[in-house]
Amino acid sequence: MNDSKSIPPDLDLRRLIDRMGYGVLVFDSADRLVLDNAAARDMLGPNLTLIRAEGWLAAAMLLDARRAEGPSADEVRARALSTGEPVRFHTLLTGAYVPCWAVSVQGNNGQLYTLISMEQTDWGALREFMSTFRTEARLAVESTRGHADLIMQLMRKRPPGMTADQLAGRVKGFAEIIATHMYRLEMLLDLLYRLEIIRTGQLPALVSRDRRKLKLADFVEDFLEGLIQEQPLDPIHSETLRDRLIVQIPSNITVIASPEYLRKALHDVLRNAIMYSPPNSPIILRAARLAPSDVVQIDIVDQGCGIRAKEADRVFAPFQRARQPQVMAEFGYGISLYLVKAELDAMGGRIWYESEEGVGTTFSIKLSGS
Repeated sequence: MNDSKSIPPDLDLRRLIDRMGYGVLVFDSADRLVLDNAAARDMLGPNLTLIRAEGWLAAAMLLDARRAEGPSADEVRARALSTGEPVRFHTLLTGAYVPCWAVSVQGNNGQLYTLISMEQTDWGALREFMSTFRTEARLAVESTRGHADLIMQLMRKRPPGMTADQLAGRVKGFAEIIATHMYRLEMLLDLLYRLEIIRTGQLPALVSRDRRKLKLADFVEDFLEGLIQEQPLDPIHSETLRDRLIVQIPSNITVIASPEYLRKALHDVLRNAIMYSPPNSPIILRAARLAPSDVVQIDIVDQGCGIRAKEADRVFAPFQRARQPQVMAEFGYGISLYLVKAELDAMGGRIWYESEEGVGTTFSIKLSGS
């Protein structure tokens, strides 16, 4: 961009910037606002009038508003100008978390400009989640109330000819239905909380504070013991996880990770492996160090229905599920893998998969070792 000879003479840069999907503000060395675009005008509204009048001082006050931690806008700008490297930061605008970048740009006259870019906040996933939550909560309340009323009616007046054992069996059936609805509502609340952590920008700080060195074999053993002692991963799947799971993790492997978010990742991927594979088929949980690096790869392998190649773009997308009959027949919200990917990214890790329809799927996680 600094080499004007590389820019086509018929390209209007101001018009190009105005068409960008994220907000752009450019300040000169005298702190004056010299350029803004349509997205910035939409995001800032009346605040942009003040920034045009007061320059960087007004912009810094707006960017610093309600920011509880991290460097100030002045410090971010100074770092961008001194290093020449883009600096990532975030701010809150109209109650929404907005990721931003600050970067220095040298003009043809040698003057340094500061460019602030602001990403448009996408609340689509959260809006859809809230719609799903309202529907699920309403269903859980109505179903629980209805089944509780039936239990009370049975207890008050037992139908003629019904034995005590038959009564107990009927009540147990109603109680299991109530427990299933409560489990799913609890799961949805946890997913909503995780999404809120991501959308409000709290995840990097939480992961950073919690990251530590973990002996993977011991961690997985404790994780599985807790999982097996608790309620099954889903009430509709009653088979014993321990009978199906084959663990292959060397005792000398360690990883640097957040225990909380590694636990969530393993839980969600294992749950999918159980849901989308035959009840008696094995599930392999294995890990290996990738020599000569310190990177550790964790694999969860199932012999399930697999994922069609044309469904690849839906796997990690929020509220998207593969449109295969075996998948649609199972209960799910289509967001857990989206959350897992974001949480692993925050830990400096990554997740991907390999799959063959009708054969099975392997989800792989890479984390830093030590």
